[in-house]
Amino acid sequence: MRQSGRSTDVDSLATGLARDRFPLLARTIGDRPLHYLDTAATSQKPEAVLAALAHFYRHQNANVHRGLNTLAEEATEAYERCRRRVAGWVGAPDAAGVVITRGATSSLNLLAHGLEHLLLPGDEILLTEMEHHANLVPWQMLARRRGLQLRFIPVRDDGELDLDRLPELLGERTRVVSLVHASNVLGTVNPVAEVADRSRQRGILTVVDAAQSAGHLPLDFAAVGADFLVFSAHKAYGPMGLGFLVARPEALERLEPLEGGGEMIEWVDLESSTWAEVPRRFEAGTPNVAAAAAFPAAIDLIEELGAPAIRRHEAAVTAYALDCLQDLGGLTIYGPADSERRGGLVSFWDPLVHPHDLSTILDRHGVVVRAGHHCAQPLHRRLGVPATTRASFGLYTRRDDIDALIEGIRDARKVFAR
Repeated sequence: MRQSGRSTDVDSLATGLARDRFPLLARTIGDRPLHYLDTAATSQKPEAVLAALAHFYRHQNANVHRGLNTLAEEATEAYERCRRRVAGWVGAPDAAGVVITRGATSSLNLLAHGLEHLLLPGDEILLTEMEHHANLVPWQMLARRRGLQLRFIPVRDDGELDLDRLPELLGERTRVVSLVHASNVLGTVNPVAEVADRSRQRGILTVVDAAQSAGHLPLDFAAVGADFLVFSAHKAYGPMGLGFLVARPEALERLEPLEGGGEMIEWVDLESSTWAEVPRRFEAGTPNVAAAAAFPAAIDLIEELGAPAIRRHEAAVTAYALDCLQDLGGLTIYGPADSERRGGLVSFWDPLVHPHDLSTILDRHGVVVRAGHHCAQPLHRRLGVPATTRASFGLYTRRDDIDALIEGIRDARKVFAR
């Protein structure tokens, strides 16, 4: 795989975008500056998000939707403001179509359970070979419960989906297609709008896992065209423990709740219950109100910088990383060769150094990467390796972060050549 020339024409490659707003990036690892290359696992948080979290707990801490007092009303407004901001940010047609969850994994589990009553034994769910376990295991569990068949769009050797197989895979019994927008291993940005359109023509529901694209790629619910879109806040510069399921309200009406308890009911007696209106019927119990109160600050930053600028920056960093890794020689780099076809990450295998050993040595250089199967074991079996090393980028990533990665790999090779 070759990349045509280093992409150094983007000014932000040297400085990052708004890097000075992320306080953790100023720390050191031992005596080394921190080079954070694990944004695909979780992004760092800007000062505004940290301040919003502290403000909620210091000044507004109360439960939502339950109290007729000032604190409860302020907490409820902060929580519902998050719902409205997310709806506007991703272009949802109605804030009532935004379910606040614990994360993308929670959202996908909600969907797999919520659609169960619509499926019959022998029906099919179409996934891809590149799915994160969060978009695989819940459907496996559903398939076991209902006697369903799982089918998979293959991954080609170049890291792209083999969409030539799509017509044969969208069968008469296909009821749901669920696929990732951007792979957390390959970086591949999938043509989800095309898949959603072809599925919709056959009356098939489409789910898009946008965990790796929200906050990194331009994201518009209408343009994607899926029935359901899920993502997590913590990979989009927001707090952990917060996620979203986005749909049209009428699509949510078709789902059964996953959890029962307080807040999701309209009426309860000793023998039966009725559900609240959507989306609250899917939000049982006390939610992560503080995280919801803080996430709009992350959206503010993303909108201030602009999704196109963030995308250009991450593509430039990715192109630079691809070139530098190729120049090292001896590595197998996975995913599309063109940085424009990738999200902001690169996974690779070095036959000279196991990923776990490499990650340990890189940490001594202050370089934080991820080593392992990245919750995508079937994909790694497809690639023929037990694990990969993944460097993943954000709006704050700079050229010197990549340079430190390369220096660390060279050092690790020296260690294991002894």
